[in-house]
Amino acid sequence: MMRFLLVVSLLFSLPGLAQPTSPADIHASLNRHLWDAARNGDNPVIREFVAANYDLNAQDANGYTPVILAAYHGHGDTLALLLKHGADPCLRDKRGNSALMGAIFKGEIAIARTLIAAPCNPDQRNNAGQTAAMYASLFQRTELLKALAAKGADMQATDALGNSVTSLGQGEVRGR
Repeated sequence: MMRFLLVVSLLFSLPGLAQPTSPADIHASLNRHLWDAARNGDNPVIREFVAANYDLNAQDANGYTPVILAAYHGHGDTLALLLKHGADPCLRDKRGNSALMGAIFKGEIAIARTLIAAPCNPDQRNNAGQTAAMYASLFQRTELLKALAAKGADMQATDALGNSVTSLGQGEVRGR
């Protein structure tokens, strides 16, 4: 608990930072610092949150977690740090997209490989019924598609519009 109080006092001693007035404001401000640290790959700040036993799965208004933010913004070392300390790589944002889907979209191949190795269902679907394999196929990430297949991903899956892994890989996209 003492470490947590140190983190709070350090964060709120930064110049120009508005001082929160309630526990809810403090919590919201700490969450923003956590998300910013993940987004920017600021590992020293992430380590302080880890040391304070802070919730590394906090989700913002879009449902983004530190894992999703680190993966999407290409911070593999930050992702590894978060995962090492128990952050959940399987959580999804409000659209149902996972960190893996974001990494595939952005072309973050090494990060996507790390997330494929995580203990998540390779067939997690977003709200449109799309899977990581569909993303890999659509964006021509052949090596990731092979890794997903090796993990047991359903290569016959279709989304809500009838798009499949195969059709997306061929550039045939329904519902555009």
